[in-house]
Amino acid sequence: MRSPRDELRALVDDATGEMFAELRALPIDGDARDAAVLILFGALDAAPSSHVSASVPSALDVLLLARADTLRAHPGQVAFPGGRVDPGDADAAAAALREAKEETGLDPGGVSVIGALPRVPLAYSRHLVTPVVGWWDRPTPVRAVDAAESTAVFRVPVADLLDPQRRGVTTIRREGRLWRGPAFVVPHATGSHVVWGFTATLLDGMFDRLGWTEPWDRTREVALPRTATATPRPSIA
Repeated sequence: MRSPRDELRALVDDATGEMFAELRALPIDGDARDAAVLILFGALDAAPSSHVSASVPSALDVLLLARADTLRAHPGQVAFPGGRVDPGDADAAAAALREAKEETGLDPGGVSVIGALPRVPLAYSRHLVTPVVGWWDRPTPVRAVDAAESTAVFRVPVADLLDPQRRGVTTIRREGRLWRGPAFVVPHATGSHVVWGFTATLLDGMFDRLGWTEPWDRTREVALPRTATATPRPSIA
């Protein structure tokens, strides 16, 4: 049986433009700006998931953050670390690592970049986003570096995300159209985070392609956070 790291490497090596088809159905009109997100997996830093997965070990997690409710763009949404590719960045991976350091305080020197998945158009904010897959060889403490940008930084057991009881769909109606997408409910000390939109679609697509997905109820609706009503289309969060 291959390790999760080997499976992620095979995913990157075999990835095609067919991944994340639902996002590619929302083309960008006109010029788009390059952006990158870091999808960082590593050894679990806290209590293991109570859900036993046949596909992944309990000691596997992924790094996420919750954006501040006061932001104009994507307030309150759960996201991967990331942002625009700057002129000084060597490539999308360098941009993703720089943004992750700025947002979470992690040491990029402890991260091995496995590779990049095909770029995904993000129509609402007019970005072409490169998902950069990384492995945390030497994890370092993380935190919300700027409270004006993020309210929390946390590492989620992947088995929690695969738990069918924590999966569902979100719906949002904007501009006369109904937008529907996968969602994950992540518990925390004072409640739960709802992972939806762009981030949930990337996770859902990766889990399907990796063969990690467990059967789940695709008719179960998950309530969107109140801040979601400000976002007309799936976003970078």
